[in-house]
Amino acid sequence: MSAEEGLSSAISDWLIFNSWWLLLPFVMLLVVAAFIVAFVLLLYMISPLISPKPLKLNGAHVVVTGGSSGIGKSIAMECYRQGAFITLVARDESKLVQAKKEVEKCAINDKQVVLCISVDVSKDYSQVESVIKQAQEKLGPVDMLVNCAGTSVSAKFEEVEVDRFRRMMEVNYLGSVYPTRAVITTMKERRMGRIMFVSSQAGQIGLFGYTAYSPSKFALRGLAESLQMEMKPYNIYVTVAYPPDTDTPGFAEENKSKPLETKMISETSGICQPEQVAKIVVKDAVQGNFTSSVGPDGYMLSALTCGMSPVTSITEGLQQIVTMGLFRTIALFYLGSFDSIVRRCMIQREQSKAVDKSE
Repeated sequence: MSAEEGLSSAISDWLIFNSWWLLLPFVMLLVVAAFIVAFVLLLYMISPLISPKPLKLNGAHVVVTGGSSGIGKSIAMECYRQGAFITLVARDESKLVQAKKEVEKCAINDKQVVLCISVDVSKDYSQVESVIKQAQEKLGPVDMLVNCAGTSVSAKFEEVEVDRFRRMMEVNYLGSVYPTRAVITTMKERRMGRIMFVSSQAGQIGLFGYTAYSPSKFALRGLAESLQMEMKPYNIYVTVAYPPDTDTPGFAEENKSKPLETKMISETSGICQPEQVAKIVVKDAVQGNFTSSVGPDGYMLSALTCGMSPVTSITEGLQQIVTMGLFRTIALFYLGSFDSIVRRCMIQREQSKAVDKSE
């Protein structure tokens, strides 16, 4: 063998040997990708096995606080369409009577009953406990509790009366604590049940004008997370619903005093109908999902703010992991837009004041 042939052979051997090293990262990447795909497929297959068994609403007793109007009434109607027995709880007796008539039109059989109870769920726990006991004596133990009683106020922080902060917490937070406390013992004894807290997208993100409202809705999530950890061994599942702006009497009342900044920020996401919200949140509660969101914005917010919240299925957790980075990027643009709205309104207000002074 000549020297040239030996050198050529050596170079070929060296190239073949090093080409394997060059290909090794790609081979490893393919192996890792294959493992990930197999792992995801496995999770999808076993996910239904670890998800809670759906609650059958046909014949179930559903209690809806704040059920005389808005989202609460629509939730009651949606449950009634699925064969549930309904207890409507609210303060205004005349509205309750009217709501009862509307709910009864959704009956699917002649055995269904709508019971109305007038009480302020935020004032006296003993009263709340008493009326829940009455409802259970008439319609049986509560299978699902929907905490929808709530109120809102939209104004700048320094313009909100101090008493309104206290009242927000009483109605929006304690108004959910008291009914839940009244039904939880029976649910634990029966080892079944669903509890829904109707929060708001303002309970996921603090916005201009909601310094009194948002904290009272944020509080519901803390309650729900803690309660879910306690109740899961008893086959009781908690759902927190985060509806967007919804066309209800309460929303119309809120708009009367809403600051310009808050209105402009709200307009970026549109408005939903209560019937649409009810269908989604009832479905999520029946399935035992911890989080219930409405629309693309709601889904993004829920994924962004999931934190240490429980998941009902492995697929839900995987979706949150995969989408988190993208949604955070989009959210930064939203936040920049909101800040821009606030600055523009402030500048316009200052210019108007300057013009008024010059005149």
